[in-house]
Amino acid sequence: MPEQNVTVGQLLLAEYQSVKDEQKARIGFRDNLLYVTLTVVAAVIAAAAQAKQAAMLLAMPPVCVVLGWTYLVNDEKISAIGRYVRDELGPRLTQLAAAEDDFAAFGWEMAHRSDARRRSRKVVQTLVDLTAFCVVPLAALTVFWVDGTGGGSLVAVSVLEALAVAGLGTQLVRYARPAPTSA
Repeated sequence: MPEQNVTVGQLLLAEYQSVKDEQKARIGFRDNLLYVTLTVVAAVIAAAAQAKQAAMLLAMPPVCVVLGWTYLVNDEKISAIGRYVRDELGPRLTQLAAAEDDFAAFGWEMAHRSDARRRSRKVVQTLVDLTAFCVVPLAALTVFWVDGTGGGSLVAVSVLEALAVAGLGTQLVRYARPAPTSA
């Protein structure tokens, strides 16, 4: 049986393919979470309006927090994979290839980040995320509070929900900021 040696380059390329497959799956899952959130929000609003029960709106904040947190975790892993490819795999493959000074493996991983409008897109995306996962449930809580028909225990629950939504909002903004570059 002939001996087959696997090179470091082959292993790195296999790892690259594996992490890019994971990144692609996470992107699809993350993006679908916005649609799921919109669907749940519409369903909760419709149910509360039909029943004429503002207390039913209290279902919205926990759902939005769970979906928002799941969105955030996946978004962070997507970014972490990109950083790993840019900072670890790319340079190692470039070095193994003994490439020219102007060559860098996986150049797209760097090039698409230098777009002049990237910053404004990130700001708009953060605003969309905050709206979907925080502003909408806070609006539902406001309607509940203005309605004034909730008892003391429901008001207490609503305050805890508001704190959870605010915590998620803080994390969404925190993770939207660029990671500090290492020197």
